Amino acid sequence: MGRKLALILIAVLVIVTNVPLHALAEQRNFSVSAQAAVLIEQESGRVLYGKNENTPMRIASITKIMTAILAIESGKMNEMVKVTSRAEGTEGSSLYLRAGEKIKLEDLVYGLMLRSGNDSAVAIAEHVGGSLEGFIYLMNEKAKEIGMNNTMFQNPHGLDDHEDHYSSAYDMALLTQYAMGSDQYRTIVSTKSYRVDGEQIRVWRNKNRLLTELYKYSTGGKTGYTKRAKRTLVSTAKKDGTNLIAVTLNAPSDWHDHMNLFNWAFNAYTMEVLVEEGILLEIDDEFYKDHVYAPYSFEYPLTNSEQDALIKEITLYRPPGKIRSQNYAPPQPVGKVEFKINDDLIGQIPLLYDAPEVEEKKGFWARFIDIFSFTIGVRSSD
Repeated sequence: MGRKLALILIAVLVIVTNVPLHALAEQRNFSVSAQAAVLIEQESGRVLYGKNENTPMRIASITKIMTAILAIESGKMNEMVKVTSRAEGTEGSSLYLRAGEKIKLEDLVYGLMLRSGNDSAVAIAEHVGGSLEGFIYLMNEKAKEIGMNNTMFQNPHGLDDHEDHYSSAYDMALLTQYAMGSDQYRTIVSTKSYRVDGEQIRVWRNKNRLLTELYKYSTGGKTGYTKRAKRTLVSTAKKDGTNLIAVTLNAPSDWHDHMNLFNWAFNAYTMEVLVEEGILLEIDDEFYKDHVYAPYSFEYPLTNSEQDALIKEITLYRPPGKIRSQNYAPPQPVGKVEFKINDDLIGQIPLLYDAPEVEEKKGFWARFIDIFSFTIGVRSSD
């Protein structure tokens, strides 16, 4: 039964967040060098562009996004980490940690994300997971939780030391969407330089050139490279209230790929508030009028043509007759509002009866729980 419910929830998630409306592809006047790429809008998760986005591939150091968010969520960021000889001896990009030295976990995460330290990744993993192997287990459990269905982690840094360490462009976009929900993560990846005053003074400058010099709308990301994975890149950008996430795998010209994708999407799409949190004013029924409300707002990226084709449908339980209305308590949710473009469902918001004081805006996963509960529990009125 549990597995069946999980499958239903995933189906609802796909319907609401990943409607592949790629009608604007012919309007792009640029090519994407990456073997695999994806561009999504951060709030809705809508895929705006995709190229082999679900193909599992080597991902190099963008692996460290998972390492960073697990460290942040561990609640241990202020703890001191003792560097082991295993961490010190990690090959590749390095912070030049020394076995036996102690450094704060928060500093290690900055070094991980700004300078891509592989030794930092191992030190973080051993401290947070209890062992390197324990941390890898946590990485894969978190991947399942987020819905990364084409992903397998075998290390915390992305080196090519395992054949079955991989992910897809879309899965890495999902991971980044999840991570961007953390204030601390957003602060770290948007930091251009960071200084550590400890046993050894260290100053790290962010390797993400989009953030430091190339793109004024950049808000962060993570670079990656190995001989087998080639150049990999995750980046985020914000302009006029629109937040975008781009991922490229094996991209010879990744900086240009990301800037071209961002500029195209910022020009083609506008974030539209389709439902405001609060009372729905367009309901005229005597029983429901001024009593039905949306528990949160719903925003979605749309082109001008899609705005013209947008259809809004409100469904409510049949209201009671006048005799029953005085003591009648409708079920919750009492209905739903749906949005469609050319018969594609792009969003579904539950409607509640008798609005209390405005509640705190719900997060990404809480919305899906509401939608899921409504989908399996509310029938359309006749």
